[in-house]
Amino acid sequence: MTSLRQAIDALQPTEGGWRGTVPDNWLQGRTAYGGFSAALALHAAQMSDTDLPPLRSAQVSFIGPLSGDIVIRATRLRRGRNAAFVQADVESAAGLGLRATFVFMGPIASRVDHHTGTAPAFAVPDADTATYRGHSAVAFSRNFDLLDRRDDSVGPAEWLRWVRLADREGLDSMVELIAVADCLPPSALKLLGGPAPLSSMTWLLNILGPQPVTQDGWWLLRATTDYVRDGSSSQSMAIWNAQGLPIAEQMQSVAIFA
Repeated sequence: MTSLRQAIDALQPTEGGWRGTVPDNWLQGRTAYGGFSAALALHAAQMSDTDLPPLRSAQVSFIGPLSGDIVIRATRLRRGRNAAFVQADVESAAGLGLRATFVFMGPIASRVDHHTGTAPAFAVPDADTATYRGHSAVAFSRNFDLLDRRDDSVGPAEWLRWVRLADREGLDSMVELIAVADCLPPSALKLLGGPAPLSSMTWLLNILGPQPVTQDGWWLLRATTDYVRDGSSSQSMAIWNAQGLPIAEQMQSVAIFA
């Protein structure tokens, strides 16, 4: 198996970007797992400029399939005193597969300090907790240690899952987080009662602090589908660390062909 770190290390600089390959163990059906391709795009964005502040937001569009050989290009859109906007495109033989806009921003002095909500009551796994390594039929999921909560406290269109990237040594913390953040299957699948053809269309991720940290690599992810009709679904998502601190808020649109 090829780890995310190995895939990043294998990227070769080329004119205006980077060349690489999507390993088979990072595929989701006929395309790369979204968190993998977004992580490569983020790495390219980070390398495209000097002294970037921390990542605070990512807007990702999944435009087409990505597999085999890929090219990543990162372009500065604007850099001001506090924020930098960088666009990253990932292409393969099928054409443009992913376009992301990353917003990097340092802290700004403010009189406002406000947040709502608390982490769900779901204990972080420890050394004696039985977890599982993905699903044999979903290649990319084998790169993660997982623990689901499945009881009456979880809604009919909701996933609640502890997730850890199994091989994360040497990774930038933001690259690791974005690789993990897309790990949950669309929660609308629970309404269908099983696997179904689907495709993520857009993904918005807002990071709630300057540096995501946790314990033993564990992140608590939740996805809740708010709307499904005519093959279109919208879901809200959240991430907490092992200490119960909010790390990110997310939203995704997903097309469902069932």
